[in-house]
Amino acid sequence: MRSLVGLPILRVAMVGCAALITWLALLAAGFPSPFPPTILFAAAAMLPVNLASLALVRRALHREGQRARDLIDFSWRRLGTDVLWGLLWLVVLWVPFVLAVIGMMFLLYGGDAFANFQTVFYDQDSAPPFDRVLLTVLAIVSVVTFAPLNAPVEELVYRGYSQGGLVRRWPVVWAIVVPAAIFAAQHVFYAATPDAMLVYLAAFFVWGVGSGMIVLWQRRLMPIIVAHFLVNLFTSAPALVIAFLPPEVVAG
Repeated sequence: MRSLVGLPILRVAMVGCAALITWLALLAAGFPSPFPPTILFAAAAMLPVNLASLALVRRALHREGQRARDLIDFSWRRLGTDVLWGLLWLVVLWVPFVLAVIGMMFLLYGGDAFANFQTVFYDQDSAPPFDRVLLTVLAIVSVVTFAPLNAPVEELVYRGYSQGGLVRRWPVVWAIVVPAAIFAAQHVFYAATPDAMLVYLAAFFVWGVGSGMIVLWQRRLMPIIVAHFLVNLFTSAPALVIAFLPPEVVAG
């Protein structure tokens, strides 16, 4: 029972440790930057976290007589349908997610909310050093490993294992809300500023609740994994473009 909440919390701790180690490594390499490090470094650092999380959640599922593949329920014959479901859920979840972002910005800044978007979500001091080789390697690692691995692992941990186990023991509302809250806490380590952390908490909590409701209804993870994968791909793929831009363009 405790592991149903403990495993998601452990994942958040691992994400925080990965962010701290990455930040310390940047300092040691002569690249001082605010904590947490920029999303490009964070995405690359997620590889060991995701591998460890996958091993842990598979072991936890096996203890309960379940398999990760059964929860995901992947099928080549249904792939087209699952992609369409994923695109639908992406739109459905994106609307409340954006509204939560805007709502938190208005709570923080009132009428100046839109004027502060750039300073909240982008910290110039945390921009990665323009080393073409370093950026290229990080971009490739992020795109190749982050989007394909992060989406299924997070859905297995938060919705498949945690929510799936809690819904058999708790009232449905709490079984959805608790994993969603832990899921939201994980994303503060991707925020560029303290205010962005508050915005991310609200927005990703809304996303987590919506995802939980979808999984509860569909009783399988594959469609929501597709939506999650697309979001991760959209956030990591642009790094491939940045890595090949001239230094003056990036600096400007």
